[in-house]
Formats: sequence, structure tokens, C-alpha cells
Amino acid sequence: MGLGHILMTAVNSILPILLLILLGYLLRRIGFLNENFVATGNKFVFNICLPIMLFVNVYDIESLKTIKVDVVIYTIFAVCLLFLLSFTAARTTNIPERKGVVMQCVYRSNYAIIGLPLANALGGAEAMAVAAIVSAFLIPVYNTFAVISLTIFIKDPQDKKIDLKSILKGIVTNPLIIGVVLGLACLGLRQLQMNIFGKLVFSLQRDTKFIYTVLDNIKSITSPLALILLGGQFQFSAVNGMFKEILVGTVWRTILAPVIGIGLAVILSKYTTLLSCGVSEYPALISVFGSPVAVSSAIMASGMKNDGQLATQLVVWTSLISIFTLFITICIMMSTGLLAV
Repeated sequence: MGLGHILMTAVNSILPILLLILLGYLLRRIGFLNENFVATGNKFVFNICLPIMLFVNVYDIESLKTIKVDVVIYTIFAVCLLFLLSFTAARTTNIPERKGVVMQCVYRSNYAIIGLPLANALGGAEAMAVAAIVSAFLIPVYNTFAVISLTIFIKDPQDKKIDLKSILKGIVTNPLIIGVVLGLACLGLRQLQMNIFGKLVFSLQRDTKFIYTVLDNIKSITSPLALILLGGQFQFSAVNGMFKEILVGTVWRTILAPVIGIGLAVILSKYTTLLSCGVSEYPALISVFGSPVAVSSAIMASGMKNDGQLATQLVVWTSLISIFTLFITICIMMSTGLLAV
């Protein structure tokens, strides 16, 4: 396995994502894309495209038996660990409105927009299926922790409790969760038909092919459109007064989080029987722990009276730096045989 081959494989995995983001940035700079288009596009992607993409990814899984329970459990455990460690990162700022924003940057990745296409590029359809299943359990965790992070430092002094009802409502109405749950439901019904009748009585893909084709077409445009819109949001505004928070959040998201999340998985897989990861599972873990902070984190921060400007800058800088850290991560994992080349 030559070094040149490894480098080119890593470039071919990362560069398409980077170029689509760059295209969106350039189109916004020349005025081809405006703020209204980007805002409307983000709503379309979040509420329509991403849920459909996740639904199709889960629906296309052959059987519930193929779900890697140990990988799902480990991913949730590692994200919970990062959430606890994020309190340490939050102590680096004295401004309450910035503490929760920094915390989000530690544990919350841009899994849906950048992570899923990255998993597909690194491991193909099988890795994409693993990543889609992981997302079913990870998205509720992300949203729960985000609500906690953004409320505990600036909540109303008269309100000493976290609004669990709002948290639960946010989880069950999340479009991404709905898409995954519907996919799992269809997957379960398909398995039930096989157990009862020994064959498929009804199949969305076979008996209503026109519907499946539409859904599959929407799935195909999701990642390119989401990445172009992400680039259209990049604004390199002044960072005066928030350099420390940007530095801390970026280091945690792009360096420490992947070292902890992926490194611990490698150790557990190699030296214990608690976790079994291979070339189909590591792409999902790279997507979870190596991706930049989620774009939705900035939207959520602004809506919950946190520092939206800091959150936006963290999206920008972690997205830029992660291009290089992901490249290095992929090269290392390929050279050690942890990823297919």
C-alpha cells in the first residue's frame, strides 16, 4: 500500500466536500445566492431532504439483524463522555451566553450534512447504512444535550428546573428523527412479513416504485445541496473579543474530540471484546467525531438567547480546520488498515 495511493484516496474523500462548500461560498460572494435563498434552502434541506435521505438509508438496510448494537452503544457513550468534558471547556469563558455555545462545539458534530456523505465516501453503502442507524440514536442525544447546554447558564433565575417537556417535544418533532423512525418502522414491517409469510407481501421499492424513485431522487440531491448552502453561510467576520472561545471550541471539535472518540474505539476494538469495529464501522465514527460542529447549533444558540455570533464563527472555523484534520485522520487510519483503500 503506497503512500501516494493513501493520500489520493484521502483527497478523493475530502475534496468533493470541500469544493461543494467552496462553490456555495463563491456563489454567495458574487451575489448569485442571497440570504433569503440560503435561509429557505436550509429549511428545505432540514425539513424535507435530510429526513427523506435518512429514511431511504435506513429502509435500504437488508435486515434489523445487521444493526451493530455495540457501535451504537459506544457512540452514545463517547458523546456522553464528551458532553461531560465540555463543562471543562465552558470554564474557559466567563460570559454565560458563550458557555453553552462552547459546550455544543465539543460534542455536537455536523453529522447529517458532512458526516453522512463522508461515511459514504469512505465505506460505501454498507458504511452509510451503519452511519444512518447510528444517527437514529445520536440525534435525540444531541438535541437533549443542546437544550441542557444552552439553558443551564442563562436560564431565568426564577426557573430552577430544566423544561423536560420542551426537550421531549423537541426530540419527537425533530424531522431527522422522524425520518429515521419511519425507516426503522418500514424495516421492521418488512422483517415481520418475512417471519410470518416467508416472503414480502408488499414492498415500497417493488410495488410502489414511483414513490421510491422520487424519494431516492430527493436523497441524491440532499448532500450536494446541503454542502453548497453551508458554504453560502460562511462569513469571516471579525473575531475580536471571542478569539479565546473560538480557539478552545475549534481545538476540542477538530482535534480532541476525534482523538478521544476514534482513539478509544480503536483501543476497545483491538484489546477487548466490548466493541468490534471494521472498515464499515470506522467511517461512521469518523463522521461523528471528526466532523465540524453542526450548522443547526448556531441557529439553536441564537434562538435560545445564547451568543449566536460566536456559534456561527465556530461553524465556520471548525468546518475549515476539519478539512485538514479529517485528511490526516483518514490517512492514518488507511495506513494502519483500519479503513479500506
